Amino acid sequence: MPQKIALIIGGSRGLGRSAAEHLALAGVPVIITYRNGKAEADSVIATIRKNGGSATSLQLDMTDTASFSEFGTELKSILTRDFGRRTLDFLVNNAGSGIYKSIADTTEAEFDTLMNVHLKGVFFLTQRLLPMIADGGRILNVSSGLTRFSLPGYGGYACMKGAVEVFTRYLAQELGGRNIAVNTLAPGAIETDFGGGVVRDNVEINHMIAASTAMGRVGLPDDIGKAVAALLISDSQWMTGQRIEVSGGQNL
Repeated sequence: MPQKIALIIGGSRGLGRSAAEHLALAGVPVIITYRNGKAEADSVIATIRKNGGSATSLQLDMTDTASFSEFGTELKSILTRDFGRRTLDFLVNNAGSGIYKSIADTTEAEFDTLMNVHLKGVFFLTQRLLPMIADGGRILNVSSGLTRFSLPGYGGYACMKGAVEVFTRYLAQELGGRNIAVNTLAPGAIETDFGGGVVRDNVEINHMIAASTAMGRVGLPDDIGKAVAALLISDSQWMTGQRIEVSGGQNL
């Protein structure tokens, strides 16, 4: 089987880091992006290489759509130099930032940041990369369990993720002729530094979520990393346009 190559947008920490490490353990070379955390990205690369995997990184600001053309050129150079090809197989749109605020207190600037990172950036970066995704490849857009259930303080974020789920379905429709499967992965609450680490660090919130989750705990990054790897490397090409929630049964 030809070697598969994965690009993980937002792969320097949290869910993206775990996804990169699990894909690499499965023998998939990974290219990760980071915005400001080069040291964190370097740590991911070092860990993967220490474990015998292949990894490299590129800087990318999802709010700067004007830079996407240059990013595509840099990516093509890496693919040619390291793999002797001009296409990749898996795209994981995972970059994200969280704002823990009520709708009443969310500013227009904060709303615009959420939109630029989670929706506009995802839309136009994917558009730029479409010619570089091999026929028969896969795109996985990371959404959130918060599009199905509601928690105070996440209204603005959840609105953007709801739009990403619609984007997934339309993209799946348009790319079906190329046999590219496009799906949404919707994590539940996970213990990361996302949104200031509120789920990880606030004991009251952590316990509240665990009590409403069938498996009795809050998720960990590896719960999602394993799911990403499973969805990309499994023989499930016929599945497209779907939303797969990985939440341990939160708020059933």
